[in-house]
Amino acid sequence: MFTKILIANRGEIACRVIKSAKKLGIPTVAVYSDADRDAMHVRMADEAVHIGPSPSAQSYIVIDKIIAAIRSTGADAVHPGYGFLSENAAFAEALEKEGVAFIGPPVGAIQAMGDKITSKKLAAQAGVSTVPGHMGLIADAEEAVKISGSIGYPVMIKASAGGGGKGMRIAWNDQEAREGFQSSKNEAKNSFGDDRIFIEKFVTEPRHIEIQVLGDKHGNTLYLGERECSIQRRNQKVIEEAPSPFLDAATRKAMGEQAVALAKAVGYHSAGTVEFIVDGNRNFYFLEMNTRLQVEHPVTELVTGLDLVEQMIRVAAGEKLAFGQADVKLNGWAIESRLYAEDPYRNFLPSIGRLTRYRPPAEGANDDGTVTRNDTGVFEGGEISMYYDPMIAKLCTWGPDRLTAVGAMAGALDQFEVEGIGHNLPFLSAVMQQQRFRDGRLTTAYIAEEFADGFHGVTPGEASARKLAAVAVSINKVLQERASQISGTIGNHRRIVGNDWVVSLADMDFPLTSGASADGAYVRFEDGTSASIAGDWTLGRTLATFNIDNQPMSVKVELTGTAIRLRWRGIDVIARVRSPRVAELAKLMPKKLPPDTSRMLLCPMPGVITSVSVKAGDTVEAGQSLAIVEAMKMENILRAEKRATVKRVAVAAGASLAVDELIMEFE
Repeated sequence: MFTKILIANRGEIACRVIKSAKKLGIPTVAVYSDADRDAMHVRMADEAVHIGPSPSAQSYIVIDKIIAAIRSTGADAVHPGYGFLSENAAFAEALEKEGVAFIGPPVGAIQAMGDKITSKKLAAQAGVSTVPGHMGLIADAEEAVKISGSIGYPVMIKASAGGGGKGMRIAWNDQEAREGFQSSKNEAKNSFGDDRIFIEKFVTEPRHIEIQVLGDKHGNTLYLGERECSIQRRNQKVIEEAPSPFLDAATRKAMGEQAVALAKAVGYHSAGTVEFIVDGNRNFYFLEMNTRLQVEHPVTELVTGLDLVEQMIRVAAGEKLAFGQADVKLNGWAIESRLYAEDPYRNFLPSIGRLTRYRPPAEGANDDGTVTRNDTGVFEGGEISMYYDPMIAKLCTWGPDRLTAVGAMAGALDQFEVEGIGHNLPFLSAVMQQQRFRDGRLTTAYIAEEFADGFHGVTPGEASARKLAAVAVSINKVLQERASQISGTIGNHRRIVGNDWVVSLADMDFPLTSGASADGAYVRFEDGTSASIAGDWTLGRTLATFNIDNQPMSVKVELTGTAIRLRWRGIDVIARVRSPRVAELAKLMPKKLPPDTSRMLLCPMPGVITSVSVKAGDTVEAGQSLAIVEAMKMENILRAEKRATVKRVAVAAGASLAVDELIMEFE
């Protein structure tokens, strides 16, 4: 076994590898950039080596700097995590020359499968179903348009190297093919140093289902079931699960056997993933092979009971797999939600800043038999940097069946506190409540179809609003009684806390009466319905548990002046609890209107302006590209919402902007 493992990565995956190495009793070495000097993975490792400036192109993907760190620490093995150098054949070769083990596949497999064009050809030769497309390299945008037309729209424009949704665009017409080709090339070059592009047919109503494979150096190769990864945004996975709610046993077996055949064809060992696109009739087509550990590997671990990182380490050390295909059993169901520093209310644009509060739910077995797991690389008080992927954590839950696992996820998201930055937690909570998701009717177009106009939060139905009204009046009761105690007794009179209130939230008013009962407290609504309520909220507490008619709910609570902000299940509302007379008068108050920004283009995220396409005096049409903002390694094209004339351009290419800074004005 190895004496010391260096992790050539950062963030949650570096922390994840360190945990498995420690379980095996192997010391670890972390590497870090300027931005990660105080990062969690640096704190967790036994040693840490500084490797350069914050941009990954000057630190984490500079092979010479990683090699220098290996030499200085005496590490005899390297785990690359995912991203960065994990699928870089030159890096694996450099390690081989140093006599250092690469905890991953052989160089030949990386070369064959790391290039999507070559991998498609090899897959076809190995008898794996493939998607129609153009596997040759494409010279320019006009050739991309010509090829796209011959294949037939829609098409997928993809970078030959890399993954994670970067360098990938769907085009439905010539204009989108032309723009997508250039953006894909730019992103691929910036992220992977390789701007080669290919095009393939985009399968409509597709599901993204992948097979986890694992092989050793002795010719044993297995498949460990599948993961459903269909819920994606900008071709980047958001929610994954294992197994898939769509596959039957026969399809699972066929996909698994094809994945193993491909792995054997390239002499693969270590953990890897073969990704497929599956249509509504369970026809499946090879998409690509990721010659590394996948982000979503925890769900496979939860349903198989295997530690994939441990298996990778053992395989790299030359050990045989201790189990066979017949030993692989899928037990229960697991869901993973990727918590990103992306603001869903701003079309999921990146958000950076300090985590003023970071309190994940407790990990481990729960009282109801479910399991909660949270893979993360951040901590309260730490910063989310603009230099790297915006992932904050991967929250996973396991249950004996799918709906139980989904319910556990909904509860865990309710208990997850994140403040200081924009994040997609409300969106993840909203998805867990959707009937379509609960039914397992998924495609890669799920987000586009279910949130066609973007995410604007969850509007509570009357049943949810009543629960939150009960919560609000319960919190108000605590506040009123505290105020009564502070004011004390004047003469023979003590301030009396009333029982009749009107709770206003989400454009709904709920006149109700609250009072004590044998079980604790109750609320009675105007229509005569009532509910028992008990809660543990106290002043200063930001997360509270309430039981309404013996049904538990975890609610995030924030006092905002005289109002109460409540967040639960993707709902984010301001509740105002007033006496009936004050509520009557409040209806007479005028409402404040938001400022008019309709004639301005504001920067939707912190980032760098890479190009400005128009100048003062230009007339632009709806949908026309105005500027491109790059943030967290992704290019974002800002388009005109309607026909207008540019009055003033306030920035030039190269400018670094904060959220809502002015880019241009219109007449």
